[in-house]
Amino acid sequence: MRRALGIVVPVLLVGIWQLLASAGVYSAAQLPPPAEVVAAFGDLAGRGELWHHLAISTQRVLIGFAAGAGLGLALGALVGLSRTAAAALSPTIQAVRAVPSLAWVPLLLLWLGIGETPKIVLVAIGAFFPVWSTVSAALAHIDPHLVEVGRAYGRSGVRLIVTILFPAATPAILSGLRLGLAQGWLFLVAAELIASSMGLGFLLIDSQNTGRTDVMLLAIVLLAALGKLSDTLLSVAERRLPTSRTT
Repeated sequence: MRRALGIVVPVLLVGIWQLLASAGVYSAAQLPPPAEVVAAFGDLAGRGELWHHLAISTQRVLIGFAAGAGLGLALGALVGLSRTAAAALSPTIQAVRAVPSLAWVPLLLLWLGIGETPKIVLVAIGAFFPVWSTVSAALAHIDPHLVEVGRAYGRSGVRLIVTILFPAATPAILSGLRLGLAQGWLFLVAAELIASSMGLGFLLIDSQNTGRTDVMLLAIVLLAALGKLSDTLLSVAERRLPTSRTT
């Protein structure tokens, strides 16, 4: 029943959408009915275009997320475990974090050109900050008694980090990864402004330029669905990890 409740709000939103479209509150050019969006899905899928857009966007997000999350884990661990590193790095990282995603676009174009690299780097930037902040905060606030117990059992250095600190921080780390993945999808549209000819972000911008509101809404729905699907997969992994249940 609890899982079924999650479907209620999307169904209500689609119902309100249909009512607004059929009541003439908005014109068809402003808000096409859901049936037209489904027809646009069928048309793009039938021509094979949609699967290319989905595949390239998913690839960009996964590669960028892996790079950004990996760097976020490394720097987050360094800052969380070292007060010196925190004093040296945290102010700069927090300042850079405030830069909007679109502000990176011209700089990445200038430095990296118009290929895949700047798009992946921008997604990585988006994924980095949530992972860094959650990992550093989790490791900095671990119960000191856990550290004492680990040292009493002969753990120190890397062994202490791997066997005591990281398992204790696993729930927070996994939450940071989920936030980083969600942020990666948010940065994707900005990334696909960089001279793209494929991807859901390109589909969104192109449909705006051509007046295809049905395709625009389809791209938004697909971005939401893919973001939710990826978050669900990570949440399943989080529930299945023994450390996330025992720490």
